[in-house]
Amino acid sequence: MKQRDKTERTVGKIIEAAMAEFGENGYARGTMNNICKAGINKGLVYHNFAGKDALYLTCIQQSCKKLTDYIENHDGTSGMQQYMAARMDFVDVFPREAHIFFEALLYPPSHLANEIAEALKDFHLLNERIYKATLDKLILRDGVSMEDALSYFHLMQTMLNGYFSSPAFQNAVWNEKIKKHESAIPKLLHCIIYGIAKGEK
Repeated sequence: MKQRDKTERTVGKIIEAAMAEFGENGYARGTMNNICKAGINKGLVYHNFAGKDALYLTCIQQSCKKLTDYIENHDGTSGMQQYMAARMDFVDVFPREAHIFFEALLYPPSHLANEIAEALKDFHLLNERIYKATLDKLILRDGVSMEDALSYFHLMQTMLNGYFSSPAFQNAVWNEKIKKHESAIPKLLHCIIYGIAKGEK
């Protein structure tokens, strides 16, 4: 076996073990020792990755790519309803990747905030593309520009993520927390787009 192929196999094995560890235990409780228990020499881990942070960021990148690919390949870009359905399906099909992704989205370690924002950039771009495509099919109210509508969308996302990052969900089971987060988005979007009132009594 060529050295390059051997290195690729080693790196792949390290990432697979890290995905299992962070997907089960998250960043704070995940350890390099547990990753090495998968039969990987610790020296090889540190030869290929600078440390826990570098390995965690790689797992976030992989999880984000898996999510965006899943959405693109499962009719998730044809409309908002299909998009949210694909996201919910992803949580069931790939629970460890979903855990890693949503932990990075909702509870990013503060010292990695910039790197995580960069790792999630493709997801945010896809998110905005779907929302903009939804708005393009609508006649916006007088005085509301596309830029305004997108700003409301970003504000809603920030507030929703902040709520799910709050102590109210601190002890919630991860899978439940993710599903509640995902089921809340369509309801909030519906309120933003169509409003909550028909008029005054």
